[in-house]
Amino acid sequence: MSDVIKLLPDSVANQIAAGEVIQRPASVIKELVENAIDAGATVVEIILKEAGRSLVQVVDNGCGMSDTDARLAFERHSTSKIRSAADLFALHTMGFRGEALASIAAIAQVELRTRRVDDQLGTRLIINGSQCELQEPVACPAGSNFMIKNLFYNVPARRKFLKSNRVELANIMREFEKLALINNTVAFTLVHDGKVLYKLQPSSFLKRICAVFGHNLEQQLLPVDVDTSLIKITGFVGRVEHARRRGSLQYLFVNERFMRHPYFHKAIMACYEQLIPTDCQPNYFLRFNVEPQAIDVNIHPTKTEIKFEDELPIWQILNTSVKATLGRFNDVPAIDFDTDDLPQFKPFDADVTPVIPQQQIDKSYNPFKEHARSGAAPARTVAGTDWEQLYRRFEDDRKPTGNGNETSAASERNSGTEQLFDNSAADASFYIQLRGRYILTPARSGLMIIDQHRAHMLILYDKYTHAHAAASTHMPSQSLLFPVTLDLDPERTAVLSNIVPMMEQFGFSLCERDGAWQVTALPADVDMQTVTAVIDDLLTRVANAAEGEESETMRQSTVQRIALSVATNAAIPYGRTLSGEEMEHLVSQLLSLQAPNYTPTGKLIVTIVPFDYFNRLFQ
Repeated sequence: MSDVIKLLPDSVANQIAAGEVIQRPASVIKELVENAIDAGATVVEIILKEAGRSLVQVVDNGCGMSDTDARLAFERHSTSKIRSAADLFALHTMGFRGEALASIAAIAQVELRTRRVDDQLGTRLIINGSQCELQEPVACPAGSNFMIKNLFYNVPARRKFLKSNRVELANIMREFEKLALINNTVAFTLVHDGKVLYKLQPSSFLKRICAVFGHNLEQQLLPVDVDTSLIKITGFVGRVEHARRRGSLQYLFVNERFMRHPYFHKAIMACYEQLIPTDCQPNYFLRFNVEPQAIDVNIHPTKTEIKFEDELPIWQILNTSVKATLGRFNDVPAIDFDTDDLPQFKPFDADVTPVIPQQQIDKSYNPFKEHARSGAAPARTVAGTDWEQLYRRFEDDRKPTGNGNETSAASERNSGTEQLFDNSAADASFYIQLRGRYILTPARSGLMIIDQHRAHMLILYDKYTHAHAAASTHMPSQSLLFPVTLDLDPERTAVLSNIVPMMEQFGFSLCERDGAWQVTALPADVDMQTVTAVIDDLLTRVANAAEGEESETMRQSTVQRIALSVATNAAIPYGRTLSGEEMEHLVSQLLSLQAPNYTPTGKLIVTIVPFDYFNRLFQ
């Protein structure tokens, strides 16, 4: 039998390696920009066509390469960053493996023009699928100019699974944001299909954050600055009141390199416990500086997973630093005992004697005197209902009700679920609002508890989606006396431009003036004071749309996300007091829906505390 093990050709090996290093156009930008930074560039320009499918061009003013170095740079494991294995533990550069350019050349058509500062002429190199087709002298500026054309042209399966241009551009911009944030002393320009998306000048870290994500962010951040023998931590954390439910900005960097580190993320989140809602996340932008030998970045080809030698001490330093910042700037809200969540009620222990609450008695009140019947003393009522009325209803409930097969319209539409609502309690006096958040009402099997905000949100969502599906006309809107100008980063501006027609069907009115978007009208149900918050929430939901959907499916998903965002922001907020009639109307609308138990995002709206639970409490 002949030998079966063969040595793979370099071109095939490079394509295999490219599957790990180059996953999409954003990966190409990451690798090329990191090489430019390592080359000492102070100006980097990125030019894209069709979200990187047709062209990814990165131009820098770095040190450039000689003709020999330019050719050798595209060979596997060729690098100027390290010389031996020991250098891996003393890295001061972004790249070091020597795989990126070889991987890019294996799955794209590459043209490079580069020149060193001291050279009269540069070199021009053309490589297609790892094959060098041309190398010649050329006149060009000092630095390097990489043009990556037709990405994955020779790997059809990989090219087929690239997402839509909108999704790929969003990934590119997220990668660009990481690179631009940490390299705040470098000037960046990002151009897509002839339109300038970013033009950033060298600045401080805070100014670069605001330039990338919006200038309104400056007032939302608190500085962190701690220097120990083990680590130096600088950057900013978000104020408590500006925590976000979606789209939080969370960035960790170590030695000028972006990293993902769930363990350190928990250290930060622990500082915000009891300060922000459980479904919210704070913003943070933190830079770590440690000795290179104390970390290992050679874990994953993307080099975002990093191992620390002293994780536990760093966790404690980070946690203490963030807590100190929140305390130093008095960013801890006062405790409101009226809105704190109640502890879970438990039965009394057998050895503990319960304390009977003292009742305040008006000793001047005499029920046998005449003035007691004339209204001098307060009337004794239960939940707004006098005893005679309550007794009449009790007698009515005891009467037979025919064959017992009558069901409400809500239960008929809720197939497979029991009739939760107690028709005998269908009166406003049988609704109690608890802490401005929950509505309590009797049910057949126990006590029904309804989250008022989620209930109203589901009602509005159902109304909006049905109205949008039933007619193409625009929903009612309210005009703003003064248009509101939106402060959006380029990524959100691109998202907004694509969904303006759909937003207008929900009652929004927007116009673009001098490169900025202005809101002139809102849906009729939305509070005018929350314009910026509504748009921000809406764009965040749409930007997080599922990848890989077909165009019509994606459009339906976008419509649903817009409806959900408008409904969430227009729904009754927590803390608003409702009258009995308002609670009755809200509950009746909720129970008339086909599926009233959960929100579109899967959160619980209605729950029943069974009678057996109460019986166990008093055993």
